[in-house]
This record gives sequence, structure tokens and C-alpha cells, in this order.
Amino acid sequence: MESLALAFSSGWASGVNAYLVVLVLGVADRIGGLDQVPDELGRWEVLSVAALMYAFEFVADKVPYLDSAWDVVSTVLRPVVGGAIGVLLAGDSQSMNALVGGAVGGGTALGSHSVKAGTRLAVNSVPEPFSNITLSTAEDVVVLALVWFAIEHPYVAAGITAVLLVAGLVVLWLAMRAIRRGWRRFRTWRARRRGLDRVGVDSAAHQNRTT
Repeated sequence: MESLALAFSSGWASGVNAYLVVLVLGVADRIGGLDQVPDELGRWEVLSVAALMYAFEFVADKVPYLDSAWDVVSTVLRPVVGGAIGVLLAGDSQSMNALVGGAVGGGTALGSHSVKAGTRLAVNSVPEPFSNITLSTAEDVVVLALVWFAIEHPYVAAGITAVLLVAGLVVLWLAMRAIRRGWRRFRTWRARRRGLDRVGVDSAAHQNRTT
């Protein structure tokens, strides 16, 4: 059950920043030789690739619109990484099926990724870059703290993760409602504007004919 709880927390974190999760788990394994973390994640080649990809995402995630483009690419990558971590964590435990761990990790990663991608679309409507930088930095800090905490306290971390996941889905739903409402108002305003412009054109044409 500890492996399932750790897979759940790591899956959520992978949906936000998959490569940072691999780095945290891998470094923790190399430093502490932890039994709950698979040795595969602590291999130097895995850590090197994860560090390179994290460095790229660290920059891309803070640039408006580039972050959303990267989220589109990561729609497949993050759930796959989350599922792979879940499989490794479950495979390292004798009491749990690896398929369950993969489903938990991948499913949770997909949920948190959807929240992140939707939130970034809403943030990108703000015409300044500081919102992206602040949000991205906060995400990195939360992922780092949560995964590190989950290694030592998997059940408590799983509870925190559940709260974050539900809260994120609620915020995403509210944001999507606000965006749809704003889009409907914009279309109504544009239609009225076109109607007024048409009236003005017709009135000018009528005046030209009468003169």
C-alpha cells in the first residue's frame, strides 16, 4: 500500500513536471539507497536525461504560449512517465500488481496535466509574463516538496495529493466556465458592433442616394 500511495503522489507530480519527479526520486535513491525507490531511477543515464529535459522545461514552462505548446506535446509524455514510475514502484513491491501502479500513476498524471494545461491557457490570456513565471516556479516547488515528503510519509502525501487534484479540477472547471462566458460576451459584442457598422453604412449609402 505504501507503493500505491507513493505512485499516486508521484503520478500527480509527474502530470505537473515529470522530469523533476524522476530527478527527485533518482537523487533520493542514490543518496539514501531507499528501498521504496527502484534502482532504475537512480541510474546516471536516467538522471542525465531527466536533468536535460527538466532544464528545457524549466525555461519553456515560463514563456507565455510556449508553455501551452509544450503542454500539448507533454499530453502523452507526462502520463507515460507517471505510469512508468508507477509500474517501477509497484514492481519493487511484492504485494502489489505492477499494472495497478501503472494505472494509478498514469491516470493521476493525466488528471494533473489536464489541470495544468487548462490553467496555463487561462493564465496566457493575461498580457504579462510574470503570472507564468510565478505559477511555474510555484509548481516546481510543490512538486519537489511533495515527492520528497511522499518518500518518507507516503500516506499523508497521498492525502495532500488527493486534495490538490480535486482542488485543481474544480479550479479548472471554474476557469473554463469563465472563459466560455467571456467568449460568449465577446461574440455578442462583436455581433452588435457589426450590426451598428452595417446600420451606419446603410445610412451613409441612403444619404448619398438622396443627395
